[in-house]
Amino acid sequence: MSLRHRNTGYPEPAMSDGEDTPIVKCQHRRIFVSLYKKIINKKQILRSLSYIALDVHDSDSSDDRLPSLSVDQKTLTEVVREKSLGTLSKLGGVKQIAASLETDEKDGISTNEADLAHRVDVFGANRYQKPPKKSFFSFVYEAFKDTTIIILLVCAVLSLGFGIKQHGITDGGYDGGSIIIAVFLIVAVSAVSNFKQNRQFEKLSKESRSIKVEVVRDGRRQFISVFEVVVGDVVFLKIGDQIPADGLFLDGHSLKVDESSMTGESDHVEINGSNNPFVLSGTKVTNGFGSMLVTSVGMNTQWGKMMSSINSELDEETPLQARLNKLTSAIGKIGLAVAVLVLAVLLIRYFTGNTKDDQGNKEYIRGKTKFDSMMNSVVEIISAAITIVVVAIPEGLPLAVTLTLAYSMKQMMADHAMVRKLSACETMGSATTICTDKTGTLTLNEMKVTEFWLGKELMGSISSEIAPNVHKLLQQAVALNTTGTVYKPNSRSLPEISGSPTEKAILSWAVSDLGMNLDDPKQNYELIQVEAFNSEKKRSGVLIRRKSENGGATQVHWKGAAEMILAMCSQYYDRSGAVKAIDEEERVEMGKIIEDMAAKSLRCIAFAHTKYPIDNERVLQESGLILLGLVGLKDPCRPGVRTAVEACINAGVNIKMITGDNIFTAKAIATECGILQPNEDMSEAVIEGVQFRNYSPEERMAKINRICVMARSSPFDKLLMVQCLKQNGHVVAVTGDGTNDAPALKEADIGLSMGIQGTEVAKESSDIIILDDNFTSVVTVLRWGRCVFNNIQKFIQFQLTVNIAALVINFIAAISSGEVPLTAVQLLWVNLIMDTFGALALATERPTNDLMTKPPVGRSKPLISNIMWRNLIAQALYQVAVLLTLQFRGKFIFDVDEKVKNTLIFNTFVLCQVFNEFNARKLEKKNIFQGLHKNKLFLGIIAITIILQVVMVEFLKRFANTQRLNSGQWGTCIGIAALSWPLGWLVKWIPA
Repeated sequence: MSLRHRNTGYPEPAMSDGEDTPIVKCQHRRIFVSLYKKIINKKQILRSLSYIALDVHDSDSSDDRLPSLSVDQKTLTEVVREKSLGTLSKLGGVKQIAASLETDEKDGISTNEADLAHRVDVFGANRYQKPPKKSFFSFVYEAFKDTTIIILLVCAVLSLGFGIKQHGITDGGYDGGSIIIAVFLIVAVSAVSNFKQNRQFEKLSKESRSIKVEVVRDGRRQFISVFEVVVGDVVFLKIGDQIPADGLFLDGHSLKVDESSMTGESDHVEINGSNNPFVLSGTKVTNGFGSMLVTSVGMNTQWGKMMSSINSELDEETPLQARLNKLTSAIGKIGLAVAVLVLAVLLIRYFTGNTKDDQGNKEYIRGKTKFDSMMNSVVEIISAAITIVVVAIPEGLPLAVTLTLAYSMKQMMADHAMVRKLSACETMGSATTICTDKTGTLTLNEMKVTEFWLGKELMGSISSEIAPNVHKLLQQAVALNTTGTVYKPNSRSLPEISGSPTEKAILSWAVSDLGMNLDDPKQNYELIQVEAFNSEKKRSGVLIRRKSENGGATQVHWKGAAEMILAMCSQYYDRSGAVKAIDEEERVEMGKIIEDMAAKSLRCIAFAHTKYPIDNERVLQESGLILLGLVGLKDPCRPGVRTAVEACINAGVNIKMITGDNIFTAKAIATECGILQPNEDMSEAVIEGVQFRNYSPEERMAKINRICVMARSSPFDKLLMVQCLKQNGHVVAVTGDGTNDAPALKEADIGLSMGIQGTEVAKESSDIIILDDNFTSVVTVLRWGRCVFNNIQKFIQFQLTVNIAALVINFIAAISSGEVPLTAVQLLWVNLIMDTFGALALATERPTNDLMTKPPVGRSKPLISNIMWRNLIAQALYQVAVLLTLQFRGKFIFDVDEKVKNTLIFNTFVLCQVFNEFNARKLEKKNIFQGLHKNKLFLGIIAITIILQVVMVEFLKRFANTQRLNSGQWGTCIGIAALSWPLGWLVKWIPA
């Protein structure tokens, strides 16, 4: 029901179309319906209400009513984008806009699905239009742009044309047609593979953009995906958050944002209700906390328009790919040189009459050979030379890197690690030092208050043992100096507590032990000034005043690190509520209490307060305070963290714990986790941030390797440690969760942010997000990093063996006999086996425990190790020796003709690669079959390769230029190829 009132005695106020029919709240409707019925029943007309129009709706359907949302999107967008206070004032201010959007400033909007869907229909969803994805045909086109592929196709077309002209369409099209089919097969496989990887990277990229945002709906604070935020939502903001949409400031304190991503201005902008209530999407909160009303989402925000024009580049070249491209280029140049030599030799031999056809006649006789026949032979020679280049260039290396990175990224996601930058996958394998946080990474981040000290006494049942005045002050200290909330739908339900783990633990203790009702102090007191917690000062404070005493006395409440709060106090409350002075002896005694609590792995938090008789200055006093009490919070170590730390140490990776907690808590946790050994010299292994900061650069460099724990550290100390470690030659991985950790995360070789406790600023600065905040997942990332590097090395060994063998065989055969034993189609088939199939088989091996028993590879270790050279040279020499023997003596040994001999060479060469793939699985271990049953993909690819090889030899004789082999010949080929296994086993006894 809606109400329109016209008063004829006064001029009508100007209203926009959307304001013609203000909506009356649901509970008022029944009153007007009742009034309407009375009028009808009594058949009376009330003259004073003659200009009231009543729209009556069925009260039963009131719950399904959609919000009217009587303000248009264009107005909302412009008021924030132009930061126009005048326009905002004309609209009635923030409160009126909230009312127009049917948003309750405290309880937010409804969780009703129809309501939310209606808001999306009217104002749009919080998503950005992305540029169109690359189609499959664009990958096909890119594959065809390869120079060698183009030359091969030209040769194939020429061969096809001359062959058909010379021998007719039935017999003349086989050579050229076979090459064209082989080229198209290679292009198709390459395009499909790259297309699939691109789609997978896009999917992971989309998941990395789905951040969580805290909103209030129906009075309950909850986390939702940034994509689910709608216009009218009340969003809570804290330090480190990225603002999810455009909006207006509702409430908060000391709120500052970094708008550099939007305006380019580096100065942080203060957001408040009077001068600047405008909050822009994409900016980041750098200080304070607050709440905002969402007014524009998605493409209606400036950030949305900007992001829609940016195409996220998924083709990032990693350092390993750059190194491999150099290797590919070097091998390609060698292959090109060999191909040019082969081309020159074959052309010279052809035109000098030294080459003969199958009947033993000269292929070229000056003046007698037809032009078509000559051109066909020249095209075949060029095709053979170009194919040598195709085989020599290891195009499979970039593909192998892409495959192994894509595979490892997918598997790491299942292991609670989301990769944001591809290079981090491989760099992590080289890490020599991990600098880790304590809270939430080594510990569970499930805090619980286990001790409470009032003065120098440990308290038991708090409510009954402490004085009423202290009890009341403690309730104030917790309720008014917190960013957490307590939600209790009704008196019988358990309270739902939200906030950081520390805040949740203190609120839970206050609700259960102090009997605190969070709303009571908030209703009776107003916040005048707030200093939000930050990792530099390690404390937070509020200046408050009772609402009934406007202009009267004020109070200050501080909460923070126990020893820092104690240093600000000159008095304390005892059990009876009396205030006593803190002399030196008592200060030492209280310091000892804090140390003893810390030695039990407790985090110590202190509360202090003082009163101002008159509200003179709006500042928070930092000295002469009265200590209210100390609480000890227990945060147990994560299960399995000690094993994970030991695994890192065994792998030659140093673990350094950097924490904001005091030195005693840090020592206790580090010892419990295995970072410190009980018998270790603590004087150099454990230091405080200020001590490290005050070292000279020379002292820092001298002591950096011996430091295991840094307590009471600031973000600057963490950054300084990372810089020193890198100067010392370490590859450094750093974990961080706070906004102030961003510089250290960026400076590190691998930045690891926390998915649960991490701020959006920290996540954006990192390379990998640890989704479960668990140190064990950091070790998993280390294992995968090593696995990526190891898989690439396996593939390089396998591919270089094929490259060397193919080049040497074709080169020697061409120089000596003028013939190339492996035709263009056969070499293209070998290329397909080693590039695509080989990459799939070897790049998808899972990490093994052996990887964590070797020292890290470091920065400067060569890509091809001595072990790899040993393995590949032995196999390549064996293949060259066997195949050259077949080339020159095969006809006599097996008593076969030229075509069968060439088929034997081709078959043996391919089968050698199949058997050598098994050798490549283990670079050092002699047992190459270990864990083979776990890699179904490897076994599948081997089976497919063998089946296709049988088809090529036995059924595609014209296509592959082969002859059928009998069982004895097949057995010989398999036997020769199988000898590569015992050869590989023997070679591994040679020290590298």
